[in-house]
Amino acid sequence: MEKLLAATILAAGLYAGSGSAQAADCGSVSIAEMNWASAGVAAQVDKFILENGYGCTVNLVTGDTMPTFASMNEKAEPDLAPEFWVDSVRTALDAAIAEGRLIQAAPLLSEGGVQGWWIPKFLADAHPDIKTVQDALKHPDLFPAPEDPKRAAVYNCPPGWNCQISTANLYKALGADKLGFDLVDTGSAAGLDGSIANAFEKKIGWLGYYWAPTAILGKYDMIKLPFGVEHDKKEWDACTAIPDCPNPKLNGYPVAGVYTIATKAFTEKAGVAMDYVKTRKWDNQTVSKVLAWMSENQGTNEDAAKYFLQSYPDLWTTWVSPEVAEKVKAAL
Repeated sequence: MEKLLAATILAAGLYAGSGSAQAADCGSVSIAEMNWASAGVAAQVDKFILENGYGCTVNLVTGDTMPTFASMNEKAEPDLAPEFWVDSVRTALDAAIAEGRLIQAAPLLSEGGVQGWWIPKFLADAHPDIKTVQDALKHPDLFPAPEDPKRAAVYNCPPGWNCQISTANLYKALGADKLGFDLVDTGSAAGLDGSIANAFEKKIGWLGYYWAPTAILGKYDMIKLPFGVEHDKKEWDACTAIPDCPNPKLNGYPVAGVYTIATKAFTEKAGVAMDYVKTRKWDNQTVSKVLAWMSENQGTNEDAAKYFLQSYPDLWTTWVSPEVAEKVKAAL
């Protein structure tokens, strides 16, 4: 027992000493604060934890997908992009990893970026027979079209987004028109959000395209319905995502990989702070709830990051050592 206690004390001492020494080596870190909400909040969470838990000096720089990737790949700046949707640069990122310039760390979104057709949970609870999109299409009376109450509605993705094309092709593949459904264009992302808010306010059915994580799904309890088929990338690329595909087939939406990417130079200097970057991740429901709080309170990315750290200690304290967690809590 004494040997076990002594070993435990020694291990704890080595751990603490190692953490302090490597924290001292963390130095200056530049982080891309991307120009969409979930990534902006993630950057602010990283800034707070790295500064207050690991002693880093963090500089946030404005980011967007392609410019940030090009800068990291060619100039090794910034050091980190906390939330990066890697499928948009998959081939170039694979090359950068193989050639030792960048690394792909942990998946920041543990479930990835998801999309599909959703209905309100209150409607799913009232109609437990609706388990799939096809089940929902058997009930046109539950999903009234906004302009024609004799018809039902499937709300499409905002115009100009690729998901508008795929949703239209899936609507066609399902034969939804013959089942009494119109494909409704709300004109914008704000219009789509407004249609969901209106459905919850009036407690009426809503069926359509949406994605996570988002503030809307943090504010309104929605259920994503399966199509009953797996994602077929070959079919997706050849037809589902192609405008006016003549014979679209039923397909599942892809799940986007969302990871942190870092420069190799950062991984070599960051020490134990890199262990944090390789470990931390959050689920879409948590992110959506934080974004909903941010929207309702007109908060900044920094405000939302502090709200997350104050409201979800059971989650983020698993990303760091107890010593680091106490430092972060003391700084809140």
